[in-house]
Amino acid sequence: MIKVLIIDDSPLIRRLLTEILQQAKDITVVGSAEDPYEAREMIKKLNPDVLTLDVEMPKMDGISFLKNLMRLRPMPVVMISTLTQKGSPITLEALELGAIDFIAKPTNNIKEQMSQYASLVQQKVRVAAGARVRSAKKGVIINEPIHVNAQFSLNKIIAIGASTGGTEAIKEVLTKMPKNCPPIVITQHIPPVFSTSFAERMNRTCIINVKEAEHGDKLNAGWAYIAPGGFHLSIKKQGIGLYCQLDDNGPVNRHKPAVDVLFNSLIEIGAKNIVAAILTGMGSDGAKGLLALKQNGAYTIAQDEYSSVVWGMPKAAVELDAVNEVVALDKVAQSLLKQIIKN
Repeated sequence: MIKVLIIDDSPLIRRLLTEILQQAKDITVVGSAEDPYEAREMIKKLNPDVLTLDVEMPKMDGISFLKNLMRLRPMPVVMISTLTQKGSPITLEALELGAIDFIAKPTNNIKEQMSQYASLVQQKVRVAAGARVRSAKKGVIINEPIHVNAQFSLNKIIAIGASTGGTEAIKEVLTKMPKNCPPIVITQHIPPVFSTSFAERMNRTCIINVKEAEHGDKLNAGWAYIAPGGFHLSIKKQGIGLYCQLDDNGPVNRHKPAVDVLFNSLIEIGAKNIVAAILTGMGSDGAKGLLALKQNGAYTIAQDEYSSVVWGMPKAAVELDAVNEVVALDKVAQSLLKQIIKN
């Protein structure tokens, strides 16, 4: 049984989460706390496997509590965050500090919408229970961009897919990219609003330009394009240019955006010009698309198990024989650039 402690100042959210999680045969809610001070004592007493933690609370906010927790007693945490422009940067900070994942808390019809997401909430708790917990890094780690003395053809593309743990993994890769890198296209499983904040955060952090992809964007060297939450991203060739295309079709592999949609679209523009990586994440989205890319001449990379928060998507790709190389996260950027120069 996965033992969960719920920390939230809202009695309604505490009750709804308890009801949702108790429906699962493999999860039990061992307690709930309305603030971090109460939670601190309950953690010692109940020894939970996973915490759900509200971002905004009285007495001590969720971020301050998370900082202390990851310093003193690192453990799996799923953040409960309001799906707003204000809440999304704080949630991304929580992921940076070591939280495994987050649940987007609706602002309207809370009871009805939370019930609709019951299976997703349960799944996120299960994944968190089995995830590799990373304590917060001491100080600010600044990656130096890798120097590449090469000119890339117009059709060269680096493609990346990720899910749980992916926002930090993608940051590790993008901060090492040089200004003259080929265009980078990214699908990260992330809801609307959060994808906007994530792209803005990456743009402030990286030497390259990072943006949330818009329909019709032309791919340019030195730029990374992140699929917006709620839309699939694919790449289309028009003349000698490559362009972003967004569509509002239904979920693929239960995800929207889906990594397979992005990877499959790249086959049509010439897979031999593509180097693709699948990073940390739960499930198997992207594995079949990566296999198709490899079979058509692309070079494919998977993040290794040890450096992954959740070795689900990379493992699925490895088991399909869709991968040319398995590397640690801190070597992914170097491998991508090395292979894109060769191709």
